Amino acid sequence: MNSVVTLNIIRFIGLLLIQVLVLKYLDSEFSSYIRLFIYPLAILLLPVRTPAWIYLPLAFLLGISIDLFYDSPGVHASALVFMAFARPLILGFLEPRLGYGEEDVPTLNQMGFLWFIQYCAILLFIHILIYFSVEIFTPVYFIKIILSTLVSFVLSMLLIVVFNYIFNTKQ
Repeated sequence: MNSVVTLNIIRFIGLLLIQVLVLKYLDSEFSSYIRLFIYPLAILLLPVRTPAWIYLPLAFLLGISIDLFYDSPGVHASALVFMAFARPLILGFLEPRLGYGEEDVPTLNQMGFLWFIQYCAILLFIHILIYFSVEIFTPVYFIKIILSTLVSFVLSMLLIVVFNYIFNTKQ
């Protein structure tokens, strides 16, 4: 159990650093329609049986940490907490016929490519849609919200899949 906690702490810190030290500066090079998100993986890759009282505060802590670096008060935190709140619903929706095991972790290796893509795609889309909705916060820019969400979603999903293949996360 200690190795799982240690691995998730390292993942949490590593994804935070990648987001604020690399992707933040790539975002400024692109247009305002494109944002790259990798930090939601810290919540997405927590073990399936992680209780809500652990992952909801973790989502808030990670989101508010990202907000501190991006000067966006609460935008990342609200999107990540909403995604974390939706996580058990999506896990229930995608639950295999035999259910999840005690030690199951929603990774590419353990759950399979199709399951992992569905799981990440649904939750990442929710995260990005909420992010742009809160950032822009007006229905006047509905088209910009949808366009930004779609472009950022596709690029972030590609980044997440590549990240999972490079680091070959087993847990």
